[in-house]
Amino acid sequence: MKLSIHEHFNNMSLEDMLKSLHVPKKEMHLLRMSKEILVNGEQKPLNTVVHTGDKVTLPDGDEKSQYKPSYRTCDVMYEDRYLAVLFKPRGVKTHPNQLNETNTLLNHAVYTLDVDYLEPVHRLDQETKGVILVAKHPLVKKMLDHMLSERDIKRTYLARVRTKKLIRPQTIEAPIAKNPRERNKYHVSDKGKDAVTHIIKSKVTDEFCEIELELETGRTHQIRVHLDHLGLPIIGDTLYGGATLRDLQLFSYRIEFIHPVTQKNIVVELDRNTL
Repeated sequence: MKLSIHEHFNNMSLEDMLKSLHVPKKEMHLLRMSKEILVNGEQKPLNTVVHTGDKVTLPDGDEKSQYKPSYRTCDVMYEDRYLAVLFKPRGVKTHPNQLNETNTLLNHAVYTLDVDYLEPVHRLDQETKGVILVAKHPLVKKMLDHMLSERDIKRTYLARVRTKKLIRPQTIEAPIAKNPRERNKYHVSDKGKDAVTHIIKSKVTDEFCEIELELETGRTHQIRVHLDHLGLPIIGDTLYGGATLRDLQLFSYRIEFIHPVTQKNIVVELDRNTL
């Protein structure tokens, strides 16, 4: 992995920089033992102090993704050498459950981006469309995983429900568990895992109320279950809303985070007029 040292890391050792980005101990140990670290083209140990603008190369290792290319392209909304933000259409799974599956977003993305390593940082339900973040290097994946767990990656969703009333801003704190009575469904249960969804604002149109939400946790079907729990099932939800036409009006609308390597503020969002 090649990187140019950002001023944020000026006068830090490479080791301290990577620790601050929460690279796990196992990977840090391998880097300490490595003879393949280059700083401005010269072999250096991990404890080398680096300065703004230094060019650093870290060994890539042999970790590769196992997704088979689909030979179909996907829409790339942002990309650099470390990560990408993709658009996932409705009805497409995020990743395969079996190695022989080839019709998922990750299969299309491996073909489109032509990389050996590509892994999702978060996931979207099959019927949810919108933006999704993927890592193009295993070290960056570890960094982004930590950021996600610390809620440093802001994910904003839009959900449309059948009401003409504005939904007040609020926080839904309701644990979610598998529904023992209905396969593939989840429900609010005291026995479930903590789940927190923030309703930020809403607006009413002639046809529906559009709610803007942010996830604090990432449980399966979280927004769908929480809104159904409030008596506001999402339009087109055949699983929780009783819809007969599969047309889930839930969108991963926006993602924002500080890039772990470049320290740039990355914001990618959909055009609301296309939803």
